[in-house]
Formats: sequence, structure tokens, C-alpha cells
Amino acid sequence: MVVTATPALGRRRAYRDVWIIIPVYNEAPVIGGVVTEVLRTFPNVVCVDDGSSDGSAERIAATRAHLLRHPVNLGQGAALETGLRYALAQPGAERFVTFDADGQHRVDDVLAMLDLAGQRSADVVLGSRFLGPEGEVPWQKRIVLRTAAAVSPTARRLKLSDAHNGLRLFNRKAASRLHITMNGMAHASEITGFLARSGLRVAEAPVTIRYTDYSRTKGQSLMNGVNILFDLSFTNKKG
Repeated sequence: MVVTATPALGRRRAYRDVWIIIPVYNEAPVIGGVVTEVLRTFPNVVCVDDGSSDGSAERIAATRAHLLRHPVNLGQGAALETGLRYALAQPGAERFVTFDADGQHRVDDVLAMLDLAGQRSADVVLGSRFLGPEGEVPWQKRIVLRTAAAVSPTARRLKLSDAHNGLRLFNRKAASRLHITMNGMAHASEITGFLARSGLRVAEAPVTIRYTDYSRTKGQSLMNGVNILFDLSFTNKKG
């Protein structure tokens, strides 16, 4: 008898060296569905529950994802650092993707980023919501994010159009050198600063952000955007 692998099984085998890292804080309504969707293509998913109080960890535990837990909320940067160190320690891990927990990111975009990394021999591929149609991006967020990219010396040096997109791909060389020390949302500015100094090959890829009613309620407010600009300025001065 000949057993033919299903397309989904074939994809999972093809991407066994890829680890998807999902920082999670109070995402119980959606995290189970997000993880299940990712697992259809990528067999290796690690979720870092960053001190959630709403049952997020239980939803993750019901899937096949790896679950790490912070006893208290430390911030998204800290959760990413925990997940990245864990994934780097796993046998055969070579490519690492950061992926938001609120359902905004698409698996198809991750696949396209992996293809682009191979085509351009890139060490890092950063997702950008501004390389394609921008109709879904709320205008307040568009202004803040474009301003952040425009005023950041490191983003300009890298010629980035979107310096604060949570969808990122790193190969092992890049991931091993990256150490996130800023626990909160300023980690995005820290990452771009590191990349600008690193000499690594960096590319941007167009991605589509799904702005659902749920994700809009979880998204950064305008004031948080102002905080990003402040943190960005502080990070640049440190560098």
C-alpha cells in the first residue's frame, strides 16, 4: 500500500526547521484559533504566556504548541526574548518567526517571507504593511508608524517603511546575535537599532494586517504610539 502525504502534512515536514514565536497577554478569546491555524503549516510553535489572567494559557495548552509562562506580566519584549531563547535551544531549529497573538498576521505572509529570504539570501525579513495597499490601516496608526520610520535614524539607514511590525523572520545567525533587553513595546526600536549595526542582510516583505474588531480593541492607542516615538528616541541615543 502506498501512503500519500496530504499537502498540509507535506508543508509541516518542509518547515520543521521553522519556529513560530508568539508572545501572549490576555488573548483567551482568539489565541486557540490563532495557534491552530499556524500549526496547520508549521509544526513548531512556542507561545509565551506573559502573566495572563484570562485563561490564555489554558487555551494554548489545549493545542500542540509549546507553552512557556511568565508568572507576572513583563512585556512583549521580554516574552519574545524568552520564546527566542527557547526556540534556539531546540534541535534542528534554523529559522525563527515572531507572530502576534491577536489574529492580525497571516500564515501566507510567513510563507512569502521565507521564500523571499531564500531568493535574496537575507538573514532577516521584516514585514511591512506599507509596501502594498494601505486601505486597512487605520489613519491614526498609519501616521504614527510612518512618523516612527521617518524620524528613526536606524530605520532610515535600513530603508524601512514599517519599523514596528510584529511579523519578523530571522535565520539562526541573526537570532543568535539578537538579545532583546527592552521588555515593553520599545523592543521594536531596539531590534531595528541592532539590525542597523549588525551588518546582517535585511529585507522587507509586503504583508497584510487583518484589522478585526477584536484586534482593533487590542491595538496600540495614539498615546502608545507617542510612547513608541519617545522610546525610539531614547534607544537611538543609547546606540
